[in-house]
Amino acid sequence: MEIRKHIPNLFTLGNLLCGCIGTIEALHGNLINAAWLIWAAAVFDFLDGFLARLLRTHSEIGKQLDSLADMITFGVLPSMIMFEMLNQVSGILWLPYFAFLIALFSALRLAKFNIDENQSNSFIGLPTPANALFISSFPFFVFKENFFLGELIDLQWLLLIITVVFSYLMVANIEMIALKFKNFSWADNKIKFVLIGLSILLIAGLKISGIPIIIILYVSLSGISNRFFVRN
Repeated sequence: MEIRKHIPNLFTLGNLLCGCIGTIEALHGNLINAAWLIWAAAVFDFLDGFLARLLRTHSEIGKQLDSLADMITFGVLPSMIMFEMLNQVSGILWLPYFAFLIALFSALRLAKFNIDENQSNSFIGLPTPANALFISSFPFFVFKENFFLGELIDLQWLLLIITVVFSYLMVANIEMIALKFKNFSWADNKIKFVLIGLSILLIAGLKISGIPIIIILYVSLSGISNRFFVRN
Protein backbone atom coordinates (compact mmCIF):
# COMPACT_ATOMS: atom_id res chain seq x y z
CA MET A 1 0.00 0.00 0.00
CA GLU A 2 1.44 3.38 -1.03
CA ILE A 3 1.57 5.66 2.02
CA ARG A 4 1.85 8.86 -0.03
CA LYS A 5 -1.72 8.75 -1.32
CA HIS A 6 -3.09 8.67 2.24
CA ILE A 7 -1.18 11.71 3.52
CA PRO A 8 -3.88 14.27 2.51
CA ASN A 9 -6.53 12.09 4.18
CA LEU A 10 -4.62 12.29 7.47
CA PHE A 11 -4.97 16.07 7.36
CA THR A 12 -8.67 15.68 6.54
CA LEU A 13 -9.03 13.50 9.62
CA GLY A 14 -7.22 16.21 11.60
CA ASN A 15 -9.95 18.59 10.40
CA LEU A 16 -12.61 16.13 11.59
CA LEU A 17 -10.94 15.63 14.96
CA CYS A 18 -10.91 19.40 15.53
CA GLY A 19 -14.63 19.46 14.72
CA CYS A 20 -15.42 16.66 17.18
CA ILE A 21 -13.42 18.18 20.03
CA GLY A 22 -14.77 21.64 19.20
CA THR A 23 -18.34 20.38 19.45
CA ILE A 24 -17.64 19.04 22.95
CA GLU A 25 -16.11 22.40 23.89
CA ALA A 26 -19.18 24.25 22.59
CA LEU A 27 -21.49 21.92 24.54
CA HIS A 28 -19.62 22.88 27.71
CA GLY A 29 -19.90 26.58 26.86
CA ASN A 30 -16.23 26.98 25.99
CA LEU A 31 -16.94 28.97 22.84
CA ILE A 32 -13.48 30.52 22.54
CA ASN A 33 -11.87 27.06 22.52
CA ALA A 34 -14.45 25.89 19.98
CA ALA A 35 -13.64 28.86 17.74
CA TRP A 36 -9.90 28.19 17.89
CA LEU A 37 -10.57 24.58 16.87
CA ILE A 38 -12.52 25.77 13.81
CA TRP A 39 -9.54 27.88 12.80
CA ALA A 40 -7.14 24.98 13.35
CA ALA A 41 -9.45 22.81 11.24
CA ALA A 42 -9.39 25.44 8.48
CA VAL A 43 -5.60 25.04 8.34
CA PHE A 44 -5.98 21.25 8.04
CA ASP A 45 -8.65 21.78 5.37
CA PHE A 46 -6.29 23.96 3.34
CA LEU A 47 -3.39 21.56 3.74
CA ASP A 48 -5.28 18.45 2.67
CA GLY A 49 -6.20 20.06 -0.66
CA PHE A 50 -2.74 21.57 -1.08
CA LEU A 51 -1.03 18.24 -0.43
CA ALA A 52 -3.43 16.37 -2.70
CA ARG A 53 -2.47 18.70 -5.55
CA LEU A 54 1.22 18.64 -4.65
CA LEU A 55 1.41 14.84 -4.39
CA ARG A 56 -1.11 14.29 -7.20
CA THR A 57 -3.15 11.99 -5.01
CA HIS A 58 -6.71 13.11 -5.76
CA SER A 59 -9.20 10.34 -5.06
CA GLU A 60 -12.95 9.90 -4.74
CA ILE A 61 -12.58 8.70 -1.14
CA GLY A 62 -10.60 11.84 -0.34
CA LYS A 63 -13.35 14.01 -1.82
CA GLN A 64 -16.07 12.27 0.17
CA LEU A 65 -14.03 12.23 3.37
CA ASP A 66 -13.40 15.96 3.01
CA SER A 67 -17.13 16.68 2.78
CA LEU A 68 -17.93 14.49 5.77
CA ALA A 69 -15.27 16.24 7.86
CA ASP A 70 -16.45 19.68 6.69
CA MET A 71 -20.03 18.82 7.66
CA ILE A 72 -18.99 18.32 11.28
CA THR A 73 -16.38 21.05 11.57
CA PHE A 74 -17.90 23.77 9.40
CA GLY A 75 -21.57 22.77 9.71
CA VAL A 76 -22.41 21.25 13.08
CA LEU A 77 -19.75 23.05 15.15
CA PRO A 78 -20.66 26.63 14.08
CA SER A 79 -24.30 25.68 14.70
CA MET A 80 -23.38 24.69 18.25
CA ILE A 81 -21.47 27.94 18.76
CA MET A 82 -24.43 29.98 17.51
CA PHE A 83 -26.84 27.90 19.62
CA GLU A 84 -24.83 28.62 22.76
CA MET A 85 -24.57 32.34 21.96
CA LEU A 86 -28.31 32.60 21.37
CA ASN A 87 -28.97 30.55 24.49
CA GLN A 88 -26.96 33.05 26.53
CA VAL A 89 -28.61 36.20 25.21
CA SER A 90 -32.18 35.11 24.47
CA GLY A 91 -35.05 34.68 26.87
CA ILE A 92 -37.12 32.94 24.18
CA LEU A 93 -36.92 29.19 24.67
CA TRP A 94 -37.23 28.19 21.01
CA LEU A 95 -35.06 30.88 19.45
CA PRO A 96 -31.62 29.19 19.88
CA TYR A 97 -32.77 26.22 17.78
CA PHE A 98 -32.70 28.44 14.69
CA ALA A 99 -28.92 28.04 14.95
CA PHE A 100 -29.22 24.60 13.36
CA LEU A 101 -30.16 26.25 10.08
CA ILE A 102 -26.39 26.58 9.71
CA ALA A 103 -25.94 22.79 9.84
CA LEU A 104 -28.87 22.15 7.49
CA PHE A 105 -27.75 24.62 4.85
CA SER A 106 -24.13 23.50 5.21
CA ALA A 107 -25.26 19.98 4.31
CA LEU A 108 -27.09 21.32 1.25
CA ARG A 109 -24.06 23.41 0.26
CA LEU A 110 -21.68 20.45 0.51
CA ALA A 111 -24.04 18.13 -1.37
CA LYS A 112 -24.40 20.67 -4.19
CA PHE A 113 -20.64 21.11 -4.35
CA ASN A 114 -20.04 17.37 -4.66
CA ILE A 115 -22.23 17.00 -7.73
CA ASP A 116 -21.43 20.32 -9.41
CA GLU A 117 -18.53 20.12 -11.86
CA ASN A 118 -18.61 23.88 -12.51
CA GLN A 119 -16.98 24.89 -9.22
CA SER A 120 -13.36 24.20 -10.03
CA ASN A 121 -12.33 27.84 -10.63
CA SER A 122 -14.97 29.53 -8.48
CA PHE A 123 -17.62 28.64 -5.92
CA ILE A 124 -21.39 28.88 -6.16
CA GLY A 125 -22.59 30.07 -2.78
CA LEU A 126 -20.57 30.93 0.30
CA PRO A 127 -18.15 28.07 1.13
CA THR A 128 -18.81 26.36 4.47
CA PRO A 129 -15.32 27.15 5.87
CA ALA A 130 -15.83 30.88 5.20
CA ASN A 131 -19.21 30.77 6.93
CA ALA A 132 -17.74 28.88 9.89
CA LEU A 133 -14.89 31.38 10.24
CA PHE A 134 -17.42 34.21 10.25
CA ILE A 135 -19.64 32.61 12.92
CA SER A 136 -16.71 31.50 15.07
CA SER A 137 -15.30 35.02 15.35
CA PHE A 138 -18.33 36.33 17.25
CA PRO A 139 -17.66 34.79 20.69
CA PHE A 140 -14.53 36.94 20.91
CA PHE A 141 -16.38 40.25 20.94
CA VAL A 142 -20.19 40.09 20.91
CA PHE A 143 -20.41 39.85 24.69
CA LYS A 144 -18.09 42.79 25.29
CA GLU A 145 -19.69 45.96 26.66
CA ASN A 146 -18.29 48.07 23.83
CA PHE A 147 -19.79 45.91 21.06
CA PHE A 148 -21.58 48.78 19.32
CA LEU A 149 -23.87 46.67 17.10
CA GLY A 150 -25.45 45.28 20.24
CA GLU A 151 -26.55 48.82 21.05
CA LEU A 152 -28.20 49.28 17.67
CA ILE A 153 -30.23 46.07 17.69
CA ASP A 154 -31.17 43.50 20.33
CA LEU A 155 -28.30 40.98 20.27
CA GLN A 156 -30.56 37.95 19.99
CA TRP A 157 -32.17 39.33 16.83
CA LEU A 158 -28.80 40.35 15.40
CA LEU A 159 -27.51 36.78 15.82
CA LEU A 160 -30.73 35.39 14.36
CA ILE A 161 -30.43 37.65 11.29
CA ILE A 162 -26.82 36.59 10.82
CA THR A 163 -27.86 32.93 11.06
CA VAL A 164 -30.60 33.25 8.45
CA VAL A 165 -28.68 35.48 6.01
CA PHE A 166 -25.48 33.47 6.04
CA SER A 167 -27.34 30.16 5.83
CA TYR A 168 -29.01 31.48 2.68
CA LEU A 169 -25.69 32.70 1.25
CA MET A 170 -24.30 29.15 1.40
CA VAL A 171 -26.90 27.88 -1.07
CA ALA A 172 -27.51 31.06 -3.05
CA ASN A 173 -26.80 30.99 -6.77
CA ILE A 174 -24.02 33.55 -6.35
CA GLU A 175 -20.55 33.01 -7.79
CA MET A 176 -17.84 33.45 -5.19
CA ILE A 177 -14.10 33.92 -5.59
CA ALA A 178 -11.94 30.83 -5.20
CA LEU A 179 -8.35 31.59 -4.22
CA LYS A 180 -6.92 29.29 -6.87
CA PHE A 181 -4.27 30.67 -9.19
CA LYS A 182 -3.57 29.53 -12.74
CA ASN A 183 -0.86 32.20 -12.82
CA PHE A 184 0.16 35.16 -10.67
CA SER A 185 -0.34 38.04 -13.09
CA TRP A 186 -2.11 41.14 -11.82
CA ALA A 187 -4.42 41.30 -14.85
CA ASP A 188 -5.83 37.84 -14.24
CA ASN A 189 -5.99 37.98 -10.44
CA LYS A 190 -6.55 41.59 -9.42
CA ILE A 191 -9.62 40.87 -7.27
CA LYS A 192 -7.85 38.01 -5.52
CA PHE A 193 -4.79 40.13 -4.79
CA VAL A 194 -6.98 42.96 -3.47
CA LEU A 195 -8.81 40.50 -1.21
CA ILE A 196 -5.57 39.01 0.14
CA GLY A 197 -3.97 42.42 0.67
CA LEU A 198 -6.95 43.90 2.48
CA SER A 199 -7.30 40.74 4.58
CA ILE A 200 -3.70 41.03 5.75
CA LEU A 201 -4.22 44.68 6.67
CA LEU A 202 -7.45 43.91 8.55
CA ILE A 203 -5.87 41.08 10.54
CA ALA A 204 -2.83 43.24 11.31
CA GLY A 205 -4.96 46.18 12.40
CA LEU A 206 -8.01 44.57 14.00
CA LYS A 207 -6.77 41.04 14.74
CA ILE A 208 -9.70 38.68 15.43
CA SER A 209 -12.25 41.46 15.02
CA GLY A 210 -11.12 41.74 11.40
CA ILE A 211 -12.29 38.23 10.50
CA PRO A 212 -16.03 38.97 10.05
CA ILE A 213 -15.10 42.08 8.05
CA ILE A 214 -12.90 39.92 5.80
CA ILE A 215 -15.76 37.50 5.13
CA ILE A 216 -18.14 40.37 4.32
CA LEU A 217 -15.41 41.83 2.10
CA TYR A 218 -15.05 38.45 0.40
CA VAL A 219 -18.78 38.34 -0.40
CA SER A 220 -18.74 41.97 -1.57
CA LEU A 221 -15.69 41.56 -3.82
CA SER A 222 -17.23 38.41 -5.28
CA GLY A 223 -20.25 40.49 -6.26
CA ILE A 224 -18.03 43.19 -7.74
CA SER A 225 -16.07 40.57 -9.67
CA ASN A 226 -19.27 39.07 -11.07
CA ARG A 227 -20.51 42.49 -12.12
CA PHE A 228 -17.39 44.03 -13.64
CA PHE A 229 -14.80 41.36 -14.38
CA VAL A 230 -14.61 38.16 -16.36
CA ARG A 231 -13.81 35.20 -14.09
CA ASN A 232 -10.71 33.19 -14.90
